[in-house]
Amino acid sequence: MGRITRLKFMRGVSPWAFLAPALLVFAVFKFWPTLYGMFLSFFNVRPYLGNQWIGFDNFTRAFNDPTLFAATWHTLLDAAVTVAASMLIGFFLALLLEGPTLHLRIVRTAAFLPVVTAMVVVAQLWDVLLYPGQYGAVNSVLGAVGVGPQGFLSDPNQALGSVMLVQIWKSAPYDMVIFIAGLAGVDRQLYDAADIDGASAWQRLRYVTIPALRPITTIVLTLGIIRGLRVFTEIFVLTNGGPAGSTETIVTFLYKAGIENNKLGYASAISTMLLIATVVLTCLNLWWRARKDRS
Repeated sequence: MGRITRLKFMRGVSPWAFLAPALLVFAVFKFWPTLYGMFLSFFNVRPYLGNQWIGFDNFTRAFNDPTLFAATWHTLLDAAVTVAASMLIGFFLALLLEGPTLHLRIVRTAAFLPVVTAMVVVAQLWDVLLYPGQYGAVNSVLGAVGVGPQGFLSDPNQALGSVMLVQIWKSAPYDMVIFIAGLAGVDRQLYDAADIDGASAWQRLRYVTIPALRPITTIVLTLGIIRGLRVFTEIFVLTNGGPAGSTETIVTFLYKAGIENNKLGYASAISTMLLIATVVLTCLNLWWRARKDRS
């Protein structure tokens, strides 16, 4: 009896033993900083002078900050457009590139390269391509077809859209790979039955493929929401929130508040609200999808 008990104990403990190193790293470098940042949001952080308790003043200030309100609007707009476009493009790329043949694997690998390239490198590349002068790479192509040079990243009316294009270019292949994995799991008998019933390609897509990909779509949408709300690197490298604040997002704003202006308590309050908003939106997405699956 004791031997059986020990075996059950080892089976229960051994998975946690393997996970312990990773959990320790996450605890030290992710969970604890997150909790400590939430704690600092209730203080006026004064290095070397001692933190001053101010309660919810940082949160009140955030709700009344017009610059933060504009950054929030830019973040939501950016997230909505980039997530929707990345999912749509990724889905159709998956439909085009699904299959086991060698040439499709090569094309998929080439399409996936932007994902594995560092965002800083991608942003620097696009910064050169979108140079606003007439001798910029993209403007040279536009000039060849009779379109005048565009401001792109230097124009307040075009900067946010230009950054969105860069984000979509990088994230769409990531969504493509997830959708390809989902397509590989679709029961082929459903397609055979649809063919026997005389269904067209559009009907197979609408009534077989899309319903079968609902769980995968939920995953892609959840990851996209998280990615969209915390967008930072591409904004920081390409525009640093400019010109005239037209591309300022929540994360770039809190970075400037905390690192450049030394308002760590205020930045912690903003990051805490962003964390809460991300969790709430993610949970709502999962709840809505679970409800749709039950209905």
